[in-house]
Amino acid sequence: MEMNTNIRSVESKDVPSPETCASLIYDSIGRKIEPEIAKEIWGSILQHKWFLSEKLGRDVGIRVACLDFIENSEALDNRVEDSANVFLLKEMGAKTVDRSVWDTISESQPPKQIVNKRIILPLTAPDLARKHGVTPPRTIIFFGPPGTGKTHFVKAIAGILQWWYVEISPSVLMAEGADRVGANLKRFMEKAMTLDETVIFIDEFEEIAGSREQASRVDKSITNEFLKQVPLLKRQAKKSLLVCATNYIRELDAALLRPGRFDCIIPVGGLDDEGRKTIFEHYLRKTNQGEVDVDKIVSMIPFFTPADIEYWFQKVTQHSFEQEYIVGKDYRISTETFLEMLPAMRPTLTEDMIEEFRQDCDEYTRY
Repeated sequence: MEMNTNIRSVESKDVPSPETCASLIYDSIGRKIEPEIAKEIWGSILQHKWFLSEKLGRDVGIRVACLDFIENSEALDNRVEDSANVFLLKEMGAKTVDRSVWDTISESQPPKQIVNKRIILPLTAPDLARKHGVTPPRTIIFFGPPGTGKTHFVKAIAGILQWWYVEISPSVLMAEGADRVGANLKRFMEKAMTLDETVIFIDEFEEIAGSREQASRVDKSITNEFLKQVPLLKRQAKKSLLVCATNYIRELDAALLRPGRFDCIIPVGGLDDEGRKTIFEHYLRKTNQGEVDVDKIVSMIPFFTPADIEYWFQKVTQHSFEQEYIVGKDYRISTETFLEMLPAMRPTLTEDMIEEFRQDCDEYTRY
């Protein structure tokens, strides 16, 4: 059988026959394996291919995955307890995040300093943490105005730790109707508790953990379920972080905000000039840039969030692309390009939002 024919059969949804599995393995590594045994391990090889591809950030191909699985199965067993865990990671949409994401956050941003000292260091220096009786947090809430980079922070944590990143949104939990949210949440959390070295992220947290004072019966049951699940997760021996993000911390149930449920409640708010400059330069490096006065531009956008800056660059780069296409010669982005687009931009933050955030910081911050 030709190798390209074999590859096409791999991409097929049909499970290959024992003989085909044996042939695929032989074509990949030049080693003969009994057909029945080959069929038994073929599913694990495909799962291992996905596993390696996610970790390396590229498709490793059947040949490499097969060779690595056969020759290093012991190493595989050390990384993933069994093939069911690999399947579960895939089912839950687990992703890897590059370490460089951490560097896109300015060192001057207070949340980065808090996260580094309170979370990253104890997890990356566990022996020293144990020596001094430091227990790394297991459950965290990020709060702050929309677009201020809460999700980005969570991904950065997964990237610097090199842990799996698993995100769940309330819309997924609500896909089968409001009455099923509690059951879906329970099922999701039970699955998540079996995973190791995983950052579990729940966005729009107020949607599933709102205050029970004025809540409906269904909403109360969802919040109650979450109150049950958090302590269970914290008791697990697995290395995992549960991080929840909300734009409206005042809407969360008071029981969740008391010590004992969430270890840290960390504000993620507006950027200072250094923070905006770091993000601006991150996006600028990806453009066809000319002379750009970064300091001047950054000084003019005090109410811009990271999301606002990203959107601004989308507008600017689309403009530069169209100009070069029309004129037919090299078009470089300049300070004037940004200033030309600036009047059309509407920053997310306002003075009132920043003042409300300051009040929330005084009342809720805990780390």
